[in-house]
Amino acid sequence: MCSNQDESKRNCLTNILDTILCLQEKKETCLEDGGCDKPYLGPTPSLVCYNTRPINLYNCMNGTLWTFPYTLDGTSGTSSVFRVENMDGNCCTCRVLAPNPVTTMDEPYVATSSFFTINLDCVSAIKCLADTFVSGV
Repeated sequence: MCSNQDESKRNCLTNILDTILCLQEKKETCLEDGGCDKPYLGPTPSLVCYNTRPINLYNCMNGTLWTFPYTLDGTSGTSSVFRVENMDGNCCTCRVLAPNPVTTMDEPYVATSSFFTINLDCVSAIKCLADTFVSGV
């Protein structure tokens, strides 16, 4: 494991994921930073049709994307796209998002019932994807 990560890196990842969760829960106390954790979902603050900031997580051991299995409507697959569902200290619970079988730019992902919890000591980087709407979350 990558337990040798310094405290500031862990705090950075935790802060970003906390902000994403805050935005998805539509709390008014979210941080006002730029970049991956901008203080609103969507392209502009006045557009409120988004409910998810999808993310990718990178493995601290070898830099590869974390992928997790899912089953959706009887079809199994793996995905590297996730939605933050909960934060508890240095642990993040995510929902696996699957590609939308009905190809649409408005809703590129669908929610699955697959969840996992990851210790952020195992994550070296987070990549935020474009904000979107995900049904069923």
